[in-house]
Amino acid sequence: MDSPDRWTAVAALTDSSRRALYEYVRHAGHPVGRDEAGNATGISRGLAAFHLDKLVEAGLLRARHEMPPHRPRGRGRMPKVYEPASTGVAVAIPERRYELIAEILADAVATSPADAGREASRLAHQRGREIGARLPETGRDLAGALARLGFEPERDPDGTIVLHNCPFHVLAVRRTELVCGLNHAFVAGILDGLGETRVEAHLAPRPRTCCVRIGR
Repeated sequence: MDSPDRWTAVAALTDSSRRALYEYVRHAGHPVGRDEAGNATGISRGLAAFHLDKLVEAGLLRARHEMPPHRPRGRGRMPKVYEPASTGVAVAIPERRYELIAEILADAVATSPADAGREASRLAHQRGREIGARLPETGRDLAGALARLGFEPERDPDGTIVLHNCPFHVLAVRRTELVCGLNHAFVAGILDGLGETRVEAHLAPRPRTCCVRIGR
C-alpha cells in the first residue's frame, strides 16, 4: 500500500473512539476482528466496524477476510480482520521529506561505499526523474509537482521559480554542501522526468528559501 495521505490520516484520528481502535489494532500483535476490537474499546460491534473501515480508507489499517482457527471451514462467511498498515504517518509544517533523503543516502552507502557521495547524487537525480516521469500527461505541471513535494514554489515576474520551502531543511543546515547538492540533483531529475527543457535547476542558495532556483 502507498503511504497514506497525511492530512486524511490525521483527520481520521481526531475521533477518540477511532484513535482507541487504531492503537488497539496497532499493538495487538495479531489480526483483529470487529467483535474483539469493540470489546477491547468498549463500543458496539457495529460502531467498531464503521470506525475500522474509516481507518482503512485513511490508509492507517488494512483489512482482509480470514476464518478464525476455531471455526470449521464452510460454516458462514469469513469475518473481516484488521492489521496496521505497513507505513506510519508523520506531519510537519512546513512539509519535510527526511525519509526520502535517508533512503537515497542509505542506498548510496550500500551500493557504493567507497564513493557514496557521487552515488547519492546519481540516485537523487534518478529518484527525481522517476517522480517526474510518473506524472500523467494531463498533470505534467512543474509547479504543481514541486508543490506536492513540499517545495512551495512561486513564479517570479521574470519566470524564475523560487522554492520557498526546503523539504530537507534540518539536514541542509547541518550538512549544507551535501544536502543542497542532493536537492539540486533531485530537482534536476524532476525536470528531466517531466521532459522540461525550457528551464533548468540552478544551485543558488539564498536566506529563507530553498537552495535551488529554476529558471532559463
